[in-house]
Amino acid sequence: MNTVSLSLFRFPSLPARLWVLGQMAAARLSFWRMPDVGFWKLCGSGTGEGFTPRPNTAVWAILATWPDEATARHHLTTAPVYRRWASHASESWTILLQPTSARGEWSGVQPFTPGVDPSPQGPIVALTRATMRASTFLRFWRRVPDISAVIGQDPNVLFKIGIGEMPLLHQVTFSIWPDVASMAHFARGDGPHGRAIAAVRREGWFKEELYARFRLIDDWGTWGGQRPLATKDAA
Repeated sequence: MNTVSLSLFRFPSLPARLWVLGQMAAARLSFWRMPDVGFWKLCGSGTGEGFTPRPNTAVWAILATWPDEATARHHLTTAPVYRRWASHASESWTILLQPTSARGEWSGVQPFTPGVDPSPQGPIVALTRATMRASTFLRFWRRVPDISAVIGQDPNVLFKIGIGEMPLLHQVTFSIWPDVASMAHFARGDGPHGRAIAAVRREGWFKEELYARFRLIDDWGTWGGQRPLATKDAA
C-alpha cells in the first residue's frame, strides 16, 4: 500500500505562468533526483473546472506516490520543488490519499497499490485517467460539455477538477464525493456520464485507462480562497 499526493497550484499573473512553464524541465529533474518518490506526473489543466480541451495555463498539478504517509508529508513540506512552486503560486492545495482500489495502467504502469479497506466510510476520492484513440477523439470531446455541466450541478460532489499531462489527449478526472452511493449514482446513472461510459465500452474509445478510488487522509492549503472540504469537516 502506498500513499498518494495531489498538489494543485494557481499562477494567476503572466510572469508566474511563464515561470511555471519554464519549470517543466527543472521540476522533472528534481523528481528524477528525489529519494523515496515513486510514480509522479506534472499535469496541466483545462479551462473552467478543467473538463475542457482548452488549456488553462494558470492551474497546474503535481501527482506523486510515496512509500508511506510520513515520507509523503516530509517531502511535500520540505522538498525544494514543492517549496518553489508554492512560493510562486497565489495559492495551493494538497490532498493526501490512501488507495483502496485500482485497475488499469497509467503510462504502462500500475502506480497505485491499494490497501484493504473493509468499511469505506466517509468521503470517497475517485480518479480516472485515459489516453484517447485518435479515431474517437472528437466523439469524446463532444460529450464532455454535458458531463461537465452535470457534475458542476451535482450537489453531492465536494470537489472536482480535470487535469492531465496533455489535457487534450490524456485526460485525468479527479473528484471527491461524500460517500460511495452518491459517486456511483453519478457515474452509472442514466445521464451524460453513464451514457459516455457505455459508449467507451461499446466503441473502445481509449488506448489506455485507469480507474482508482482512495480514502482521504488529510488536506491543507486553500483553493478558490477557501478549504474545499470545509463543509465536510463541519458536518
